[in-house]
Formats: sequence, structure tokens, C-alpha cells
Amino acid sequence: MVQKLQNYVGGQWVSSTSDKMTTVINPATCGVLAEVPVGTREDVDAVANAAAEAFPEWRSTPILSRAQYMYRYKTLIENRFEDFVRVVVEENGKTRDEARGEVRRGIESIDFAIGLPNIAQGYKVEDISSGIDETAERQPMGVFAAITPFNFPMMVPLWFLPTAIVLGNTYILKPSPQTPLSAQLLYEVMDELDMPEGVVNLVHGGVDVSMAVMEHPKVVGVSFVGSSPVAKIVYETCAKHGKRVQAQGGAKNHIVVMPDADMGVSVKNIMGSAYGCAGQRCLAGSVVVAVGDAYEPLRDELVKQASALRVGYGLEETTQMGSVISHAARERIEKMITEGVAEGANPVLDGRNKSVEGFADGSFVGPTILDGVTADMSVARDEIFGPVLSIMKADSFDEAVDILNSSRYGNSASLFTNSGKYARDFKYRVDAGNIGINIGVAAATASFPFGGKKDSFFGDLHGQGPDALEFFTDRKIVIERWF
Repeated sequence: MVQKLQNYVGGQWVSSTSDKMTTVINPATCGVLAEVPVGTREDVDAVANAAAEAFPEWRSTPILSRAQYMYRYKTLIENRFEDFVRVVVEENGKTRDEARGEVRRGIESIDFAIGLPNIAQGYKVEDISSGIDETAERQPMGVFAAITPFNFPMMVPLWFLPTAIVLGNTYILKPSPQTPLSAQLLYEVMDELDMPEGVVNLVHGGVDVSMAVMEHPKVVGVSFVGSSPVAKIVYETCAKHGKRVQAQGGAKNHIVVMPDADMGVSVKNIMGSAYGCAGQRCLAGSVVVAVGDAYEPLRDELVKQASALRVGYGLEETTQMGSVISHAARERIEKMITEGVAEGANPVLDGRNKSVEGFADGSFVGPTILDGVTADMSVARDEIFGPVLSIMKADSFDEAVDILNSSRYGNSASLFTNSGKYARDFKYRVDAGNIGINIGVAAATASFPFGGKKDSFFGDLHGQGPDALEFFTDRKIVIERWF
């Protein structure tokens, strides 16, 4: 029988008030993995009320005790590491190694939360005036929520939830209906912790449920990761309802390769950036800008190595690139490739109509390289979110920087060079939130904020690191004098 997913409300597994379900599909096999409820505003009321009721007791629980729950949580996840890997592969389509990397990054976020008692202090000045002391006391705020994407279904929820609850807030997670099984397993493991009822809650659903979360009066803040058009809606909706919001959007990440770069190292990193997770990540390198004499050797080596990638089912250990998330995603990606070719791009490696033996119905797109791309083409401007790499040529470093800064996105940018001068100029001048120097995927570790600028981020405080500490707490100023 196909599993019918439930919400997690006040420490209990509860069926949705909606009888409408959508199917969760394995994108490589097209097999049905589960059914997930469409969800209702009544469902959101239930989780918000449970979280609000749990908040007073939870905020008064010592922070060291709250952190201990996450210490045990980490241990439980480590014990089921490969179970999480399998779930991520089956519902998302990535390879085992990619899923292992995701699970490990998620655990690193729990590590950061465990250490919060060391940095969650306020500050004080004695004798700010005669006989008067002034203190800033850091306090939790209430019910926070996350609306998370399909592409990192295990990791992204852990960017937010552990930090929020260790700091004394209660929490609601609304995962993608395309990949809800990772969240389901996260909460099944969390249920073993016997936390106070209502501290953590899970609600399934689509657009209506997301809107209800953003509009609910008991939710004080929302974290979102997804596409830029939706991120902007999330930002505007939350602001309209007086909530804190951090909305991570889409990207069009550029990688600049200088003539003095180590070509072997550069190509290896670019391959992982462009084709890791089938290009379905907001830090994927999607445009390579080759400067001067770097162009031809870089293009030829990229085509050679990308042509040799083994595309297949992610659970097979020999697979180097898995499927995209759905048939709809495959059709959209192939349509964008076709549009790029119509605009004049040269498909030196064409991944359209990719077939994988034994998985005829799978949602596969082969590694694609488009040469001769210019800045006015759609494939250079718009996010594709698939295994498509565009190659542009620049005559100089300055021209390459201008190409990068002309993009409306500002998630990440990377430079490959052996020149300290170019490296310094690049990180100084390029308008992107995550900068890589001889790094293909400039992914911040859990103790640093996940950057983003322009249309790649809407908000003030980013996810992870010190920004998360600020986002999930407020400072109460106390001015006191005693007679």
C-alpha cells in the first residue's frame, strides 16, 4: 500500500483535514513513493496553535537543555545516515554521494545549533549614567516557520529549525510536496526525542498552505528557499503581515576562468558545479566566462569530461549524475535549451532526449554545453535549474566582471586564477553574496551566513551563522537604577 503522509501537530501524527492528495514520484523510475495531502488553512491553524501554546514553557527551558535535545537528535540522524541518503535519492533523483553530502551538511547545521549557548549572549554597560546600568537581553520571539524547496529536502530544513528551537522559539516546517519524505523522516526521528508537545510541527501542502503560514497571526517569522519570483511574493506577503522574513531566491551563477588558471583543477571544479545534483541547486555554475586564451582549451576539456559522465539512477553507485525532479522540469529545461539554440547558441553537447537503459520513463536530461553564448540570450540571463552550462568569451578580466555584474541575480560567482591581484579585485568588485576563488561551489558552512544579493535574496538577515542568531531572537533593552 502507498503511504499516506500525515502532519505532525503538538507531538502527534494527525491526518490532514483535506481528503485531496497528490503523489510523490521517484523521478528516475516514475514509481509512486507516497501520497501527500494538499492541506488546508485549518491544518495551518492546528500547527500554529500548537506551536504558540508550547512557546511559553519552551522559552523558559534553559538553553543548555534545549541544546541537549539537538545533541541527541544529531546522534539519532547519524545512526540512520544511510536511511536519509536513500530517501533523498528516491524522492529527489540525486546520486548517493550527492545525497550523502546533503545529509552531512544538514548535520553540520545541527552542530552549529548545539554550540549556540556559547554565542547567544546579550551585552551590558555599567554606569551608562550615574547609578544606571543598561543591558541588551536576547530573547526568543515565538513561532517561526520554514517553507522549503525540493532540491535539498533534508538539508534546508536543518538550516533553520535547530537554530530556532535552541534559541527558544517553536517551529513549523512546510516542505515541498514534491519531496516531503525527507521531512517526514526528520520528524519521525525527532519524535523519538520526547520534546515538549508543540515545539516542532510539520504541515504538508501546496500554495494555499504556504500562504496560510505566511498570513497566520501567530507566526512571527518565515524562512523560504526557492525561485526568485516566489521569493519576492514571500517577502512581500510576510512584510504586509508584519513578519520577519528571509527569502532565498534563484540564481544565474557565473564562473570566470583566467588564462593563468590551472586548467585541470578548474575543469574538475566546474564539472561538479554545473552537473552536481543535475544542476538543480542555487549555487550551480551555469555560465562559464573564459577570458582570452583560456577559451578553447577550457571548452574542449569541458566537452570531453561532460560527455563521459554516467547518467542514471542515483541509487546505483556508478551513477555520476541523476535525474531532474520531474517530467515537467525535464520539458522546461529542454525547452530552454531549444530557445537558446534558436537564439544562436551552439549545442556542442546536447542533453535533450536523454534515455537511460532500464529507466525509459525517467526524468533525465543529459549534460549540456552551449557554446557561443552572448549576454543577450535567454540562456545567459534566465535561471535554467538543470544540467546546462553556457560558455561565454571575454577579452579581459574587466569585461568578465562587467558580464557578471550585469546579471539581475547575485547568489554566487567564482574565479579560477593563480593571480592574487585578480582574486582580490574579483571578491572586491563582483556583486554576489557568495564568492569562490578556485572553488566551483561557494557554499557557506553552517557557521557563516548563506549570502545572496539582488534578485537572489529578499530580506536583511540571511540563513545560517550569526545572521540566524539575529533572525531568531530580539533584543530587549533594560535600563535600571536602584535606590
